[in-house]
Amino acid sequence: MSVTVIQFTTLDGVVSDPDGSDGTPYGGWLLRYGRAEIEGDRFRLAGLLDEGVLLLGCGTWEAFARLWPGREGPFADRMNAVAKRVASRTLTDVSAWANSTVLDGDLLDAVKREQREVIVMGSLSVVRTLMAQDLVDEYRLITFPTVLGAGERLFAPDGPAAHLECLEVEKPGATVFARYGRAAR
Repeated sequence: MSVTVIQFTTLDGVVSDPDGSDGTPYGGWLLRYGRAEIEGDRFRLAGLLDEGVLLLGCGTWEAFARLWPGREGPFADRMNAVAKRVASRTLTDVSAWANSTVLDGDLLDAVKREQREVIVMGSLSVVRTLMAQDLVDEYRLITFPTVLGAGERLFAPDGPAAHLECLEVEKPGATVFARYGRAAR
């Protein structure tokens, strides 16, 4: 089992409110560069989604459950078919998106027990919980050429240190795709 974190981010590391749905003054930065920057398998997840499990926090799951079931195409088919686990203390009905179940018990225990690859999209509180326990093996980031100066950052100032190595970088358009994995210990 390994854990891969998927995030859209700004140059200053902000990951919150990318589509503007939270109504923050800085939200919506994701869409300023066009849909081509975010459509399809931009994070190169095809293999992971075929063999893994998607782990989402409640808010991210709710947003995705409104978005993905109505989409078509190879990547949408994978997103809709993958097993989805929702980390939530309040959500009980996850029938709106196929193959979704609420995690039973503790998040960390569930991740440690998982035999498949775990892919975490968005879900900053879940990501930070996994970071605090040094359970993240890889980060796949699409960075937008925007500096916001406000908002939640992927790597919190008081968070744990992370020693990473760059595995891959590509500039497919206005954004930069990068993969970072654990540095050799």
